[in-house]
Amino acid sequence: MVTPVHAPSPEDDPERTDEIAKADVGSGSPREPVPEVSDDGDGDDRGSRRRGRHRRPPKKQPLWRELLTLVAVALLLTFLIQQFLGRVYSIPSGSMERTLHGCPGCTGDRVLVDKLVYFFGDPEPGDVIVFKGPTSWTENDVEVPRSGNVVVRALQQVGALIGLAPPDERDFVKRVVAVGGQTVQCCDDEWRVLVDGRPLDEPYIFWQNGKPDGRQRFDPVLVPEGSLWVMGDNRSDSCDSRCQGGGGVRGVVPVDDVIGKARYIVLPPSRWQGVGDHNPQGGIPLALGAPAWQEGLPAAVGLLAAWPVVLAGRGLRRRRWRWRRPPGRTPG
Repeated sequence: MVTPVHAPSPEDDPERTDEIAKADVGSGSPREPVPEVSDDGDGDDRGSRRRGRHRRPPKKQPLWRELLTLVAVALLLTFLIQQFLGRVYSIPSGSMERTLHGCPGCTGDRVLVDKLVYFFGDPEPGDVIVFKGPTSWTENDVEVPRSGNVVVRALQQVGALIGLAPPDERDFVKRVVAVGGQTVQCCDDEWRVLVDGRPLDEPYIFWQNGKPDGRQRFDPVLVPEGSLWVMGDNRSDSCDSRCQGGGGVRGVVPVDDVIGKARYIVLPPSRWQGVGDHNPQGGIPLALGAPAWQEGLPAAVGLLAAWPVVLAGRGLRRRRWRWRRPPGRTPG
């Protein structure tokens, strides 16, 4: 039986390998490079070549393109923040003096309005709110047309977005005085507003004319549920729920029209401060006191309901003691 002879390969003989390499160098004919095989075993070496050491560095973007990208991202973030978290509004009038400064021909305050707070609850008495004008407030307004120039109109819209120009919609800023279900009227002998027959504590009121007058009086109004009665801090120079829509129920503001709560004055720097939200109803109870026997009724019901629970607990403890009692023993 003839056994085939295995011819040694160059790889088996290191010296033979060196000789072949020298011969190739001397002959001047370069050997074909051995293609690299990718790790995935599919024979495609393009990924390996891309990851080679001779990879070209990424081309640097032009400066103008980087600036445009930066501006676009900044505008997008500004839009998202001011649509869902907060927005800056300008105060165009003096109806909220001296809490918020604003007058024709002067630099009014810019306030940061929190849009997130009322996702978790409704406005409360004392809150300074910004809201869309209800139909009863704006039905007789004359709409001011925007500029016909496309560039100017775009700049106006951007300015309104960041608070440097009046907003497109008819928005108002007032203070919540009463909420749905409460009855509000004015005034008592000291010219104080009454809610549910009790005077309010309003240290923020400013009388531009020095003192109140008969125009401040209005008849009792029951605020509908889901609505707010709002008034300006400058009581002698504010058309609010007392006069908008003819006053009365037509002057209330639906809660759904509230945009947010005024938190801080951000401009000008000399006016940096928070916007107060003193509750004028701090001394008013939520409901009038009930008769004494009705006030004691919950306690009596609680005692009657507790007695069966105590008896049941005693019976359960006795059963558990009997189950755990050692055999042959009787209670002593």
